[in-house]
Amino acid sequence: MARINLRPWREERNAARQKQFVTNLLTTAVLAGLVSYGISYYYDLQMDRQRARNNYLKAEISKLDEKIKEIKELERQRERLLERLNAIQELQGNRPLVVRYFDELVRVLPDQLYYTSVARSGDKVAINGLAEENKDVSNLMRAMDASIWFGEPNLSQVRGAGEVRQFNLSVPLTRPKEEGGQ
Repeated sequence: MARINLRPWREERNAARQKQFVTNLLTTAVLAGLVSYGISYYYDLQMDRQRARNNYLKAEISKLDEKIKEIKELERQRERLLERLNAIQELQGNRPLVVRYFDELVRVLPDQLYYTSVARSGDKVAINGLAEENKDVSNLMRAMDASIWFGEPNLSQVRGAGEVRQFNLSVPLTRPKEEGGQ
């Protein structure tokens, strides 16, 4: 039998395998490093993109907040203008009412009665006057109560026993539902 020495061949094979193993190990380590660096770079890139989106959104939100403030200020101005407009319309709507009230004061006035002063305070009119008899004051109160422009009159005082009697009367002003009446 021939003797063949396989030891150098095995040692070479083992050295080659060891070299292959170390090469594979280094290649795997380099690939793992590259993959982890790639993943880290990808996540950093995604985070930068998200930060950019967040910054853009914050900028847009601040612009919208400014616009909301402007809108609220415009709404406040609108409300003030509407209040002014309503006040003007109410004043212009009440302007002919003063004439109607004075006209009605003359219409309900009995012949033997005279007004000495007429003063308006809000929705009430205070009337001071002179009358020949108490029934004239009663007639005035009935006529005012029957009028669509006045509420129920309130007589506060009648003085004098002679020829002329002084009276103090207050009556609330009303607005008729339809102004086409009198």
